[in-house]
Amino acid sequence: MASQARGLQNFISDLRNAKSKEEESNRVERELAKIRRKFATGLSNANESNTSLSSYQRKKYIWKLVYIHVLGYEVDFGHAEVLTLVKSRKFSEKQVGYVALSLLLRGSDPLMTNIINTIKEDLLSTKTTSSLKSSSSLGGGNSNDMAQSLALCSIANISGLELIQALHVEVQHNLVAKASTPNVKKKAALCLLRLVRTSPNLVAGREFAPHIAQLLQDRHLGVLTSTMSLLNGLASQHPADYQSLIPYVVHILGMLVLKKNACSKEYLYYRTPSPWLQIKLLKFLQFYPNAVNEEDADPTAKKFIEQLVSVVEKVLTETDVSDSINKSNADHAILFEAVNLIVCWEHSGPIKLREGAMKLLGKFISVREPNIRYLGLMTMAKLAQIEGS
Repeated sequence: MASQARGLQNFISDLRNAKSKEEESNRVERELAKIRRKFATGLSNANESNTSLSSYQRKKYIWKLVYIHVLGYEVDFGHAEVLTLVKSRKFSEKQVGYVALSLLLRGSDPLMTNIINTIKEDLLSTKTTSSLKSSSSLGGGNSNDMAQSLALCSIANISGLELIQALHVEVQHNLVAKASTPNVKKKAALCLLRLVRTSPNLVAGREFAPHIAQLLQDRHLGVLTSTMSLLNGLASQHPADYQSLIPYVVHILGMLVLKKNACSKEYLYYRTPSPWLQIKLLKFLQFYPNAVNEEDADPTAKKFIEQLVSVVEKVLTETDVSDSINKSNADHAILFEAVNLIVCWEHSGPIKLREGAMKLLGKFISVREPNIRYLGLMTMAKLAQIEGS
């Protein structure tokens, strides 16, 4: 690998050793002129790919363009070579192509229409081992989802309304398909979140909610965390469409807080089960301030309300200042989201939770850690605004 990338390494070394910005700029301009000549040799149309280039040369020159772009210089050519790499059946070439595609092209670029079919094929490829050849060891990665993962990352970075309209169905398919690996599901959830932020009405909430419910039953905490990021984004736009998912969210929260041994070791952060997932779950529940109103609740709903109150109560009573700053920060992030949930409930929530939260916050505003004191004061001010608290 070192010998293959020697030209790229030498170029990067030249730029790092430049004694001034002017010297760096001159070196970049010389390299851009050289690459442009290499790409244009024997071609009459600048939008065509140069077939005389070897795989090594094409990858090397595209990596140089990517590095130049990252440094802040304008790169307005080489797009045809990028598309050639994306269409390749070799992983080493496709990887370079997708990275460059994400950085050098935008969704509105005219050339994007030439690559949409290739991206669709990569998204829908469930058996890439038969079609995608790897030129080197992948370090133990799952080769079945390589093309899908590369395509999803690129779509999320490129965006653009035309690209969204052409590919959002395939992204949703990757998310809900049973054949998708956890890695693909995670990337598909975050990719769809990016698309929804660009085009808010992309997903029909009531029709899509059952698919989210299925994902919330996944035992992989990475998939659950990514799904909750997507769900929070969707619920922030149309909360009523996803209210039916509250029982699933409460169940997951109960498993993490009440049954801590249910969390696998790789998702324990200083003995706290997946604090990021807990925070996302609590944030979702804040979209529904009347969720704990028992007046019109059926027996099943009352059961989940009791479980939710138990979870919040345990968070309030068991959170304390730790000697480990990292553990303390994680635990208090969960605590303050739980208190925000109590604030959100106002008078529909149990009064004992509001009183417990006020006493606990009074304790935390006296600690030396400035972040905890600030959050304590800010949250106490919210609690004080609730009449009768």
